[in-house]
Amino acid sequence: MSGVKMGAGVDLVGVGLNATDTIIPVPEYPERGSKVAFRSANVLPGGQVASAVAACAMWGLKTRYAGKIGDDAAGRLHREEFARLGVEAHLVEAVGTPSQQAFILVDDKGERTVLWKRDERLKLEPAELRREWVTDARVLHVDGHDTAAAATAAGWAREAGVPVVADLDELYPGVEDLLPRLDYFVASRDIPGRLTGKKDLRKSLSEVWKTYGFKLAAATLGDEGVLAWDGERFWYAAAYRVNVVDSIGAGDIFHAGFIYGLMQGWGMQRQLDFACAAAALNCMSVGARGGIRTVGEIEELVASGVRYAAAVGV
Repeated sequence: MSGVKMGAGVDLVGVGLNATDTIIPVPEYPERGSKVAFRSANVLPGGQVASAVAACAMWGLKTRYAGKIGDDAAGRLHREEFARLGVEAHLVEAVGTPSQQAFILVDDKGERTVLWKRDERLKLEPAELRREWVTDARVLHVDGHDTAAAATAAGWAREAGVPVVADLDELYPGVEDLLPRLDYFVASRDIPGRLTGKKDLRKSLSEVWKTYGFKLAAATLGDEGVLAWDGERFWYAAAYRVNVVDSIGAGDIFHAGFIYGLMQGWGMQRQLDFACAAAALNCMSVGARGGIRTVGEIEELVASGVRYAAAVGV
């Protein structure tokens, strides 16, 4: 299992965001000043790292999560869900503070509009982490939102030989301290270009790989799949065509699939295909974690699923 630490206490530790999502399905996005009837309002757990950890737990990996919650019903929901999944959860509680929440409108095409709020007191501080939570794992996953905490965890991981996977959908203040400590940089489409000033994705991926010494630099492209550069060649996986109900959490579950493949020691193409299939299947149900399927179901989609045409120009 090349590049993955052996003999650790857990397979995966995640340090990063959790959230409570109120999913509101609507036939179409409402025009300004209009009234639109909604079908339901489902309160479900989410969050980038928290959802990735949950998926990996469902696939049989031994997992740990460290993050911050409020002392409210949403915080209790997270505690209960981690306990149900068997995740070793270290949840720092912010007294008198509501947990992060989002209200998400999802139309019949699966497109989403997110209204979110996160109290500043939910910021995870480096002092609230413990080194052994990180060093006693085979892989660390971070999202970079609370960059000081993420950078601290990534530094401990580097010292202990634990590879670090990052899900970066934004360049938060302090990210420059985190980037040199990452091994697997898996970001949203625009992030490599914003870091390098290069519009061409191939050039920006190879540039960030070279600048920060990543093992892999990749960009997720929605229904166009994923493109990655490992220093020797580009790898591309097209997205799978499914009946999209809700695209919330697709990126989170992609990262979970990527990490699962890394744990198995798979080749890069199989790893990316599995991650794309896991993300696609998750889009077939409501919620950030609503469509997490079994490993067998994901591999079945990889084997026989219909894909979008390969993206041009990536």
